[in-house]
Amino acid sequence: MKAAVLFSGGIDSTTCLAMAVDRYGADEVLAISVSYGQKHSRELAAAREIAEYYGVRQVSLDLGKIFEGSDCSLLNGSSKDIPKESYGEQLRETQGAPVSTYVPFRNGLFLASAASVGLSNGCSVIYYGAHSDDAAGNAYPDCSQEFNDAMSRAISLGSGGEIAVEAPFIGLNKAQVVAEGIELRAPYELSWSCYEGGDRPCGKCGTCRDRAAAFAANGIADPALK
Repeated sequence: MKAAVLFSGGIDSTTCLAMAVDRYGADEVLAISVSYGQKHSRELAAAREIAEYYGVRQVSLDLGKIFEGSDCSLLNGSSKDIPKESYGEQLRETQGAPVSTYVPFRNGLFLASAASVGLSNGCSVIYYGAHSDDAAGNAYPDCSQEFNDAMSRAISLGSGGEIAVEAPFIGLNKAQVVAEGIELRAPYELSWSCYEGGDRPCGKCGTCRDRAAAFAANGIADPALK
């Protein structure tokens, strides 16, 4: 096994998985999906479908217990509604603090877990799909270049240099991520990004808005809405 991919079933991680499979072949890729106490399981169902599409092995982790004390609006224990605004609008309301859909240090926890799983399965690299649009304005501080550099160094040191972190989109925006995925023929029709569950995306939450804008910037309709 060569590459572990943190895999949620959304656009960014689907593009990462497509890239890893293209580089190493499906037999050398391990998809790692995480249940963290989110309000719906729709994204995890999408992750299973896409892993099956590529024929990669998938490991599922349940880390929900860790976030039970959080009031993040994405989580089961929260009474907050998921915002139906762009991230820019949300950041104005929070005065620059992370938005209410920021799960506390989620990427740090996920990357550390992926390092353990990856090392246990002979992987030498971890892919994850952080990109500049999520980091912009501190909406999700664990998607920034600075965070990625620090976690990459910590994981390299903590593994004796046996596993590295690869964030191929850290300097790209979401439209550029989609452009990469189109080139790789990523199965975006199977992916799920919406913070709400249900049969159809809500079209109004921050991630739905970003997804629509990314496909529009590439001159195509969202394949998942056809």
